[in-house]
Amino acid sequence: MTTSTSDTPRETWADLIRAEAHALGFDLCRFTDIDEAWPAAARLAEFLDAGRHGEMGWMAETRERRAHARAMWTEAKSAVVLGVNYGPAHDPLAVLKQPDRGAISVYAQGDDYHELIKKKLKALARWIQARFGGEVKVFVDTAPLLEKPLAERAGLGWQGRHTNLVSREFGSWLFLGSVLTTLEIAPDAPEPVHCGSCTACLDVCPTNAFPAPFQLDARRCISYLTIELKGAIPAEFRPMLGNRIYGCDDCLAVCPWNKFAAAAREQKLAAREALKAPALAELSRLDDTAFRALFAKSPVKRIGRDRFVRNVLYAIGNSGDPALAPQAERLLGDPSPLVRGAAVWALSRLLQPEAFAALRAAQPETDPDVLAEWNSGLLSFGAFEAV
Repeated sequence: MTTSTSDTPRETWADLIRAEAHALGFDLCRFTDIDEAWPAAARLAEFLDAGRHGEMGWMAETRERRAHARAMWTEAKSAVVLGVNYGPAHDPLAVLKQPDRGAISVYAQGDDYHELIKKKLKALARWIQARFGGEVKVFVDTAPLLEKPLAERAGLGWQGRHTNLVSREFGSWLFLGSVLTTLEIAPDAPEPVHCGSCTACLDVCPTNAFPAPFQLDARRCISYLTIELKGAIPAEFRPMLGNRIYGCDDCLAVCPWNKFAAAAREQKLAAREALKAPALAELSRLDDTAFRALFAKSPVKRIGRDRFVRNVLYAIGNSGDPALAPQAERLLGDPSPLVRGAAVWALSRLLQPEAFAALRAAQPETDPDVLAEWNSGLLSFGAFEAV
């Protein structure tokens, strides 16, 4: 283990690192030791044992590495925990009142924050090592390190009833990153919970994804359903999606602490105009090349064109606008069964029974999942038998 080689008094390290972090563009920088076990391990075990992680098998596979902040690096002594404000300059829920438009989560409306923050983290880590010695490693969400409880322990904020981090200064809009180091840096005090009796984040959830305060069932969460789930979204949740086509900001956006974020906001991670409220009709026409071009450098690109268009078609089905039906009908011949099945569901919501049945009679289909969507649509009208 590399020890400190700095002549700078140890008691000033935190202030100097914090100043450098702010100069690099971080909004918050605090410190915690990571010697002790933390309650997050027990909460994670309960979450996984209940199967609430759904298809996110990587969470179960790495549960031991998430059980303690030092599990990934036993020689680490301290964590530098950092936050970047991404509070939107517009009302992120306003688009929900525009059913012909798609709602993309605020964090995904700009360039991928993982890459943006990682560059800053690496620059800070290099500066720390050059100034004080020691060894360093950087983490930003992609590694099995529980960053929200680490941020709570360092005092950046607290995990609210919606399980997301809430900050006094920036509400629910913080990207997190951390630098683990072998240096021993004086820790900051943890932040207590300041939610009081407020349940706004729980009450607004369209799918009732919170079985209890401070608990999440990802299998019911729209962010999980639209991003992590690879197959067709269960029929019971489709109407609840509304026009949310990538993620969901409802529980974040209603947090009363966001009013402080509005006062302190500085747009460092700007949203692209094209992704604030894109037209569903245009999104439904994306082939793979156009999808990759539109979402270059965006986290949306990771789910692929087929899953994204699946989400768009569910939104078209929820729009209540028969004028969008031709967009869904055009995709009945799409190479992807996932897309074809979502198109069938959309049409079952937009067409009259006779028109839907006529389409089915004229449409060749052999995929069993798509056939099941056709049959479900026919049965929903009552007057037609499944075929």
